[in-house]
Parts: sequence; structure tokens; C-alpha cells
Amino acid sequence: MEANAPKICLVAGATRGAGRGIAVALGAAGHVVYVTGRTTRAARSEMDRPETIEDTADLVTAAGGTGVAVPADHLDPAAVTAVVDRIRAGHGRLDVLVNDIWGGDHLAAFGKPLWEQPLDAGLRMLRLAVETHIVTSHRALPLLLENPGGLVVEITDGTAEFNAEYRADVGLFYDLAKWSVIRLAAAQAAEIGPRGGTAVALSPGFLRSEAMLERFGVTEENWRDGVAEDPHFAISETPAFVGRAVAALAGDPGRARWNGRSLSSGELARAYGFTDLDGSRPDAFRYITEIALAGRPADVTGYR
Repeated sequence: MEANAPKICLVAGATRGAGRGIAVALGAAGHVVYVTGRTTRAARSEMDRPETIEDTADLVTAAGGTGVAVPADHLDPAAVTAVVDRIRAGHGRLDVLVNDIWGGDHLAAFGKPLWEQPLDAGLRMLRLAVETHIVTSHRALPLLLENPGGLVVEITDGTAEFNAEYRADVGLFYDLAKWSVIRLAAAQAAEIGPRGGTAVALSPGFLRSEAMLERFGVTEENWRDGVAEDPHFAISETPAFVGRAVAALAGDPGRARWNGRSLSSGELARAYGFTDLDGSRPDAFRYITEIALAGRPADVTGYR
């Protein structure tokens, strides 16, 4: 493949949030981006939200890439195989795989010990957040490894350092789901690194997803009004920020130096020099550790 040729990308779980931001950023870099998910203009997933994979594909194309929406339930190996087969038939290669499948917001029971959490909901969360990633990589890695230089990005919540201690505030199922994705990246790094590939875990910071904006009763245009409810909302970032992190990795011929690492959007912004849409570089995990968790007054000076 020529150095400046468009890459063939699969963003699994690109309906909204970080997945959408990543797909659009890859589109802005001129790549072909297959976007998958369960919510389409014809049907919604159990998340019951309005964002669709067709909308994401349109945004990818509008950004300068080629967006291709493919409905898929990533718990269904046959459905994932069909996606990979379509990519193979159309392009004969896969250069970037982003595992961003989640769909567990409505299953979370924060602030409760294990025995008080609904078991069925917790196990469903693990299936949606971990099993889907395994199924997708199992089916997609053979195509990605047919050419050297392939990139796998496992999207999670929190870095390995930040998640090292049990996060009691989010509960066992959520904590286990997000930690497991970091382990998936490490495992894939060990297996595809010697074969010319790179795998990393990547976390956004305080993400201003569509759902989070709704939670605070704001839009992207007036998001700072949310600081009145939670002063630490000032460190939040758009989905474009983690998107630009993935685009930077995809465009870096030396990305193998990151193989096996657990990374954050803020860390990669410092390394590659990109910014969020407002020109800032939010360093959320350093802020959360040094300000929020330390009980200090909210002040993003020096953190974005």
C-alpha cells in the first residue's frame, strides 16, 4: 500500500460517542471507514437511543473519507464474519480495527456492592463489553494480519494505571469490563506484535458523548453550563479528541513503539500535538487524580 493511500478501517461500535468520534476523525484523514452497530434508521438496539450507524457513516463521508454503514450484532460471530468478508471482497485488506463495542450504560448499577447488583444485568454487561471484542478480533485479525502494519485499538474507560485499584464507585461488573478490555489489548499486542501488528488500549477522558450532554442538560455549543452542576465537567472532552488520537496512531509509521500500551487521549495529544475541537488538550486522568480525587477545588489551569 502506498504511504498516502487511504487505510481500510473497521470501527466496531461506531453508532455514537467515542466510536462515532473515532470514525469521523479517520474519515477526516481520508480513510475508508466501515462503521458497525445495532442501531440503524430502521431499528434501535436495547440502548434505545436515536443515533444510527447511517448517521455516523454520513459524517465520515462529510469529513472527507468514505463511510460505510453495516448493521451488526457483535455477539453474533456469523454477523461479524459477514462484515469482515464484505471488507475483504471490497478491498482485500484491513488496516485498522477499533473495538469500541459497549452498549452497557443502561445496565450499570453504580455505587452498589456485588451482592446488591442485578446479576442478569451485570453478566449482560460483560457479554456486551468483553465478549463482543473477543468475537470481533477473532474474526477480523486474520485479514488485518495479511499485511504488515495493522493497528488494533481497544477502547476502554480508564488507563491501566488509573484502573489499577478497584473502582468501587462503579461496581464490580463495570470495573471488570473496562479492565478486561485493557487485558485484551495486552494479549493481542503479544500475539500480533511479532507478526507486524500493533495493539493498544485507549481511553478517552471525561467524554462529552451524546448521552453525557443529555445528562447535564446541555449541548456541545453551551456545554460549559454543565460546570454549574459539576465543576469538574470543565475537564471534559469531545469525542473528536479520542478520534484524533486514533487517527494519529493510524498515520504514524512508527506506531509499533506503543504496542501493548494502555494510553489516554490526553497522553497521545501531547505526543502527537493534536488538540480537541476548541484548541485545548484536556489531560483528564492527571486532573482527576491530582484535583478531583484529591478533593481540591475544580481548576483546570494547567490541565487543558
